[in-house]
Amino acid sequence: MFIVMGVYFFSLMFRIFSDYFTFQLLGLQSGTELSSSVQFFVQDFLKILFLIFLVVSLIAFLRTYLPTDKLRRFMKRSRFGLGNFAAATFGALTPFCSCSSIPIFIGFLEAEIPLGIAFSFLITSPLVNEVAFVIMGDLFGWELAFLYAVSGIFLGVMGGWILGSFKMDKEIILGNGGKIFDRKFPGTFEGKVRFSVKEGFKTMKKLVPYVFLGVMVGALIHGYVPEGFFEFFLGKYGWLSVIAAVVLGVPIYAGCSTIVPVIFSISASGVPLGTALAFMMSIAGLSLPEAIILKRVMSFKLLATFFGLVALGIIIIGYLFNLVSFPL
Repeated sequence: MFIVMGVYFFSLMFRIFSDYFTFQLLGLQSGTELSSSVQFFVQDFLKILFLIFLVVSLIAFLRTYLPTDKLRRFMKRSRFGLGNFAAATFGALTPFCSCSSIPIFIGFLEAEIPLGIAFSFLITSPLVNEVAFVIMGDLFGWELAFLYAVSGIFLGVMGGWILGSFKMDKEIILGNGGKIFDRKFPGTFEGKVRFSVKEGFKTMKKLVPYVFLGVMVGALIHGYVPEGFFEFFLGKYGWLSVIAAVVLGVPIYAGCSTIVPVIFSISASGVPLGTALAFMMSIAGLSLPEAIILKRVMSFKLLATFFGLVALGIIIIGYLFNLVSFPL
């Protein structure tokens, strides 16, 4: 709750600052491609860096009190995917986009939560949240909104469980030599706070260039690629349209909540519902900026496995929704 409240408050502050920076300091005209890209970049760059610092510092502080060995053993002993289900459900309750989910994912890794469980959160968090659920229910109907939410959580559970079964923990690049080691923590409260803040700054510093590049790519696409471009291509590939939708959606960076109305208009224009939803899921859960940032904390092998597995899951969900007819 502390993280969610902080995100809402500081997101508002970053939005106000991005407006001031774009329209007052730079004097750009509202409604242009350049002003849209600049505003998007400033807001998301500051928000993601803040989240990285906040989440890593908070989890580092909690780690100084929690018996991480016992926590790790408890999570590893969870049976029947219960740990994955808990992480996916938590992800569904957090209002984060793909890049904003990365700090918590990193925090899970720092706390030595099993990799598959951490991935369950990372998969579900950008795909399902309460805001997108309400918007989708209003536009598409509550039956479809419920089925979509269940599909997103199921994808997170199964995707995380499968990734965990691959035993690819050595592909994580946090710590020395690709491993995360137990550390001796300070004993005093002041020492714990200093340790936590230091950890937050250290992780944030490592990720600054990757966040900059990732958000820059997203901002350029956000400002300069017209929506009609994607609507045109989604309707011309027949039964391959679901695969085309996933491929086209990956370079785009947007939150699920903001893209739902666009997906509704695409569906209303005649694009099959499953194709439109696959497009939305790939935008929300498999963005190129997310890949750029994640490359800093994992090997290309693990990153490609993660993207490939989630993309396959989204494609399957898209085809399944295309088999079911929902009135719009």
